[in-house]
Amino acid sequence: MIKSALLVLEDGTQFHGRAIGATGTAVGEVVFNTSMTGYQEILTDPSYSRQIVTLTYPHIGNVGTNAADEESSQVHAQGLVIRDLPLIASNFRSTEDLSSYLKRHNIVAIADIDTRKLTRLLREKGAQNGCIIAGDSPDAQLALEKSESVPRPERHGFGEGSDHRRNL
Repeated sequence: MIKSALLVLEDGTQFHGRAIGATGTAVGEVVFNTSMTGYQEILTDPSYSRQIVTLTYPHIGNVGTNAADEESSQVHAQGLVIRDLPLIASNFRSTEDLSSYLKRHNIVAIADIDTRKLTRLLREKGAQNGCIIAGDSPDAQLALEKSESVPRPERHGFGEGSDHRRNL
């Protein structure tokens, strides 16, 4: 049975799709990556901690997953957003398809999203927090409340009040 999923940004923008990972909720800053390959490396890269990663390449999951492609011992991304998940993973190194991998690592993920539209929105409006809810009947209001509750990192300014540039 196909489960529904919903991505809601803190500005109220909604993207309806299909759940491809764990059932539940993921919250974090929504970011994007334009790589054509390396989705497993991206998910396990500690620099994506507390972030929901949007992959802009349209077909993610073609080659499945395997232990050799992990950047660390765990998945650090909070969630995953993709356009299309292929029905079959085909690679001689593959030990598991992407959907099973996400479920095993308890990662909430959504597919069938216009990732180009989402990326343009993030580029135009700037960084936004978001929430993915995956399950039988995702609640948009709950997702919005959760996306608005994500703490933002403290901003730091350097060189304010003086010219901190140096000619060499």
